[in-house]
Amino acid sequence: MRNVLFVCSRNQWRSPTAEQVWKRHPAVRARSAGTSPNARRPISAADVQWADVIVVMENKHRDRVVAQFAWLVEHKAIHVLGIPDEYKYMDPELMEELTQSVGALLDL
Repeated sequence: MRNVLFVCSRNQWRSPTAEQVWKRHPAVRARSAGTSPNARRPISAADVQWADVIVVMENKHRDRVVAQFAWLVEHKAIHVLGIPDEYKYMDPELMEELTQSVGALLDL
């Protein structure tokens, strides 16, 4: 099993959708968080330590994770999906994109 942390800005739409899509997969433990201090669930050092793989929605999320947790992420894979903030929670199009892109990324 791989621990996969999904990250967006406010942990409202994209990363929680990714967590829901992937938490049912038998090879994945999924968790989500946001980079904003106003996030529903702000990212923590414990989240970063827990994660085998960090999947962010945009480059700015990767940059924020690296800036905040540089000492923890130097040997971790951080993947940018390039999914813009234009979807609502559990949007079918977003779910399909997450299924395909993360599946390819994780070889599942």
